[in-house]
Amino acid sequence: MDLLGEEAREAVRRALQEDLGQGDVTSSGFLPKEASCRAEILAKERGVVCGLPVVQAVFREVSQESLQMEWAREEGALVEAGATVLSVSGPAAQILAAERTALNFLQHLSGVATLTRRFVERIDGTGARLLDTRKTLAGLRSLEKYAVRRGGGANHRVSLGDHVLVKDNHLALLKAAYPGSWSKELGLRADRIRRLRPLVRVEVEAQSLEEVAELRSLPLDLLLLDNMSVEELQRAVRIVDGRMRLEASGGVSLENVRAIAQTGVDFISVGALTHSAKAMDFSLRVALS
Repeated sequence: MDLLGEEAREAVRRALQEDLGQGDVTSSGFLPKEASCRAEILAKERGVVCGLPVVQAVFREVSQESLQMEWAREEGALVEAGATVLSVSGPAAQILAAERTALNFLQHLSGVATLTRRFVERIDGTGARLLDTRKTLAGLRSLEKYAVRRGGGANHRVSLGDHVLVKDNHLALLKAAYPGSWSKELGLRADRIRRLRPLVRVEVEAQSLEEVAELRSLPLDLLLLDNMSVEELQRAVRIVDGRMRLEASGGVSLENVRAIAQTGVDFISVGALTHSAKAMDFSLRVALS
């Protein structure tokens, strides 16, 4: 769990507080105090397992180390329906108290990793890299981006401070302030940022092929080509001609991602990896021990 950082540990604590409330009145009222059991978490469908360290952290937070856990699959492994991914044994009340929170994390993160793997497989061999976005659930960004990496994707910026991304709203304000010379002003500001913070990448959204041509000579690291057709992306690649890297985004799906990758862009960013991933189904089954 230390691998995932304090944000993940805090997410576990918040989730347990939300779920347990004043305590598990069902288990405390109906289970013998001495009841113990062994439980297994099973995959109910094919997918990429992600979140086992978080599951482990959930059980430990509830049990203060009185539960014994064993991974049956490696993190990031592709499993089939019916596969056991983790077993846990110890006081039954503690296992059941942690069950829903543990499964919620595992199902969501595995869903993100599974969807990411599907996209990565679609663009295999094209040279393009798959990126996530900041379209994440509040408080779960580091975990969701971790899941993207486990699925074979790469992370775009984690926060606004990671690298410069001048998008449509920034450009609208810049164009209003500097009509007729906005691209020159943008270039001056980009150059200043690169000198002051040389490790920070500078990326600008091009809203048309005309803007691609206007921006290609500026001191930028990347151009963002948002909601362009495959034909427009192909033309943009030819216009830029290797002067900077290109990122395609907007309207990307499993059906069209390979065609987008084959245009020659360097990166494809997909918000759906985190905001629309379907949860992978898991269940916990217990037996008396």
